[in-house]
Amino acid sequence: MKKWMMVAGMSGLLVSSGCANNGGEENGTDEAEETSSGASKENNEDSQEATKNNAEENTEEAENDGQSDAGEDAPETEENGDLKNPAAVDALINREYHLPSDYEPENLVIPDVAFPFEGEPQKKYMREEPAVQLENMFAKAEEEEIELSAVSGYRSYDRQESIFAANAEKDGEEEANKYSARAGESEHQSGLAMDVSAASVGYSLTTDLGDTKEGEWLEENAHEYGFVIRYPKDKTEITGYQYEPWHVRYVGEDLAGTLHENDWVMEQYYGEEFEKDSSNSEEDK
Repeated sequence: MKKWMMVAGMSGLLVSSGCANNGGEENGTDEAEETSSGASKENNEDSQEATKNNAEENTEEAENDGQSDAGEDAPETEENGDLKNPAAVDALINREYHLPSDYEPENLVIPDVAFPFEGEPQKKYMREEPAVQLENMFAKAEEEEIELSAVSGYRSYDRQESIFAANAEKDGEEEANKYSARAGESEHQSGLAMDVSAASVGYSLTTDLGDTKEGEWLEENAHEYGFVIRYPKDKTEITGYQYEPWHVRYVGEDLAGTLHENDWVMEQYYGEEFEKDSSNSEEDK
């Protein structure tokens, strides 16, 4: 894998916009961008009532236990919603939990995997830990005759700002917010996300990927390498974003296993489910 030294003016590098956390569905190569007996009747009735109450309490406790098991406390943020620890592998990043405008991940490298384009644009990069795991995942997929292709990884704050502005100009801000993240709200800025596609869908970032053998393999196996499908089809009202079978986010093997086993997304794990309103409904683009 190739390492990248962070330099000023990085935002000028081109990168694909194609992620609902980012942009609409588009071709991946395009640069545009969780009681005892013997008691009296009265005592018996009291005891039965107590038993009923105890059962209800136990049920409620079990439900609450299930909720508490849903994870850790939500990440700490500044008053403006910026994460205090933006570099955390398990950081929750969405409309409420933001990456600071000056945050640039360290140890960005190009994973040694297939890309459908040449050169070394910004979008080929990831942080080193997820890059290694992406390589391992792609290698295992290839062993099982599944050919995956990486399409879009790291994206700077400035680049995301430009992408959202372009989407808002084209569709209006309300519409753009249904499928595109504002600057600071995209997981791509963390260096932990990669959009993945396949030749079977023309390397596009499309929901059709979820119905292919490649998309199904990714959904079933990504957690073994520390990745999750961040925006599943049945969780759009929780994440606040449209279905994205192509967007994999690295969270580490332990958390990925927990999310996969319980059918949770990160918002459920942290007890921070997105409150859907009319301006943030699902809409495929």
